[in-house]
Amino acid sequence: MFDLTGKSALVTGAGSGIGRAIALRFAQAGAFVYVTDRDETTARDTFAEIQREGKDGAALPLDVADSAAVERVRSEIEGRWPALSILVNNAGIGHVGTILQTEVADLDRLWRVNVLGAFHTCQAFLPAMIRQGSGVIINLASIGGVVAVRERLAYCTTKFAIAGMTKCLALDHAASGIRAVSICPGRVETPFVKARLAEYPDPEKAYREMTETQALNRMGTPEEIAAAAHYLASDEAAFLTGSEFIIDGGFSAGK
Repeated sequence: MFDLTGKSALVTGAGSGIGRAIALRFAQAGAFVYVTDRDETTARDTFAEIQREGKDGAALPLDVADSAAVERVRSEIEGRWPALSILVNNAGIGHVGTILQTEVADLDRLWRVNVLGAFHTCQAFLPAMIRQGSGVIINLASIGGVVAVRERLAYCTTKFAIAGMTKCLALDHAASGIRAVSICPGRVETPFVKARLAEYPDPEKAYREMTETQALNRMGTPEEIAAAAHYLASDEAAFLTGSEFIIDGGFSAGK
């Protein structure tokens, strides 16, 4: 079960955190993995680990906010390597603030990466998926794309947009054999989150406050989110499309 042998997957933001965990998990399951990240060094680090485990793939630099860069990667893949079976839009950035603490430039920056980034990759790789009659698109939204989170206005705006985009993809292209699902994680302990916590006056207090928002009283791990992505990418999830796959430690269950 959950075998990905013979499939190929492209994961954005795969140099660290959730993206890295997904890339490694897919490779372990037999997929040919395109490891992409804006930081080419971290992408190569993830790919090196895939190679150490005897698996195959490629590391490619990719800034998803740059449509020309996405097109170059699409052209390179279609000219040299296996056709894409699975697209994981994981690359994203965050911002802390209410609407009164958010500048237009802040929202624009998040929109370009979180929303337009996924738009660019879907627009680039979907046509080939349609031609082959199958494909899975997994968009990393957030629990902040299902319920509001205090002082995360720009972030939640973009993640709600991702959840909506995913539903449209699912409806528009189901007849072509395409499935589209958004994963909505709660708080996950990634290098990015750790770096942001270190910026607080009292990092330990901030860590406790973040874990207490979830019923399980802890953050998730990148590997737990990768396990969800693995299921969604597999043939065992063939009847699952157009929905939010919530994995949030009970964040949205209630207060």
